[in-house]
Amino acid sequence: MKKMSPQIPFFAILLALVSCSTNDSDINVEKEDAIEAVVTEEQQSEETQGDVRKGGPFFNANQNPLPNGKKWVKVEAMSDEFNDSSFNANKWKNTDPNRWIGRPPGLFIESTVSEKNGNLRLTCKKLPSPRVVNGKTFTHEGSNITSHTAGQVGYYFEARMKANKTFMSSTFWLINNANDTNGCDKRTIELDIQECVGQIVGTANFAQNFNRTIHSNTHSRNTTCATTPTGSVGGNKELYNKVYESYHVYAAWWKSKTEIVFYLDGNEVYSITPKADFDLPLYLKLVTETYDWNPVPSDGGMTGTWGDRTTFYDWVRTYKLENL
Repeated sequence: MKKMSPQIPFFAILLALVSCSTNDSDINVEKEDAIEAVVTEEQQSEETQGDVRKGGPFFNANQNPLPNGKKWVKVEAMSDEFNDSSFNANKWKNTDPNRWIGRPPGLFIESTVSEKNGNLRLTCKKLPSPRVVNGKTFTHEGSNITSHTAGQVGYYFEARMKANKTFMSSTFWLINNANDTNGCDKRTIELDIQECVGQIVGTANFAQNFNRTIHSNTHSRNTTCATTPTGSVGGNKELYNKVYESYHVYAAWWKSKTEIVFYLDGNEVYSITPKADFDLPLYLKLVTETYDWNPVPSDGGMTGTWGDRTTFYDWVRTYKLENL
């Protein structure tokens, strides 16, 4: 992410932090920039963390699983520093209503996505009025970003992300396109590297740590052959703070079709053996959505500042292994 040292008066920053709005039209450019100045400042002490190998992923000392005789090579088509203030439509698709419009009450809206000050920004909102689409009622706006290029077995995926503070999600995950396959491979596999929420409204036991952990999962579903296993296998690890309080690096190495290794801030935290073979091409997803287990709070859930309602992606990087 680009680093800046903006000279912004304290009262301007304070104004940005205490302002409340449910619509981006209520936030002028000066307030938005003031909030981002605070976000940028939060990162300064984090930039020296980790052993960032030139041309390689973000690892702390002795955490790089690089096999002998191999090197990490960046997959540019699935990587983005978000430094040019212009959404790269050659790499990413912003919303795809022909495939997924969102889970009610969250509707994916293209205008929720912006890129500025070295961040891709997905801002959660409340619709001006409820909207009925395909017989379903939507009251909130979310975002759905998908890579045009698919990843393969052996790839390493990482994102530096700061979650929003709302009941809606902040995520980094991958999924295949079942229409690209046939036979027993016509199925769905999903690799969730991080799924979290800022505000916990649901009462289920599993949901109570969703704002302070890396929460990962692997899913196998919609199979066409009875011999293909279905089900989910996941893991989680508690952070030192809430997901919206600072940036964290969430990552996964798709080591083989039977093993996914997960990393948090440059350290390995756990590995997962999926229910079924993970050997189909997977597309990256950056999504803010609503969950049925975390309902809309009584106040509508969008009373915070623009910054509170925004998920920030500093960068997304993908690597593959090649011979030296």
